[in-house]
Amino acid sequence: MDIISILESVLFVASKPLAVNKIAKSLGVEKEKIEESLNSLENKYTAVSGIHLLRVGDEVQLVSNPDNTEFVEKFVKTEFKEDLTKAQLETLTVVAYRGPISRPEIENIRGVNCAVILRNLLIRGLVNEFEDKDHLLPVYELSIDALRFLGLNRLEDLPDYDSLHSNELLNTEGVENKE
Repeated sequence: MDIISILESVLFVASKPLAVNKIAKSLGVEKEKIEESLNSLENKYTAVSGIHLLRVGDEVQLVSNPDNTEFVEKFVKTEFKEDLTKAQLETLTVVAYRGPISRPEIENIRGVNCAVILRNLLIRGLVNEFEDKDHLLPVYELSIDALRFLGLNRLEDLPDYDSLHSNELLNTEGVENKE
């Protein structure tokens, strides 16, 4: 088991700061081994690399090289001015009608991994991510900007919102039982 490779993959897909203790616990690896692996990654991602390992307190995250900020921002602006893909529209619809909803719940309804799609929707400002005491994982909801873009004052103004928001067939338990 190559802890450095595993850690690098986890940090890449997380796309947010992770606590070293949480990483160690979730991977079942001693914190000291995670620290050693992080040191190796820091050495791998030098000043000339496009990727850096950012450490703030006990949290770590893979980030783009700050020297490239101007070019990354230019790319992101261009990339996210394009129309939404079918997958992004489907995910946005699930979030709009079923939110607040966790990523696994969205994936259960859609049947595919939605991590990258949700990250893109977050970057575009179309969804908000927040912690919810009723969910173990972060949950997503439609943003005010998305409502404004749709010309709506509130979610309840979406077509058939009441029936789709509370539709038992779309509950995650209902989806699981139908499989």
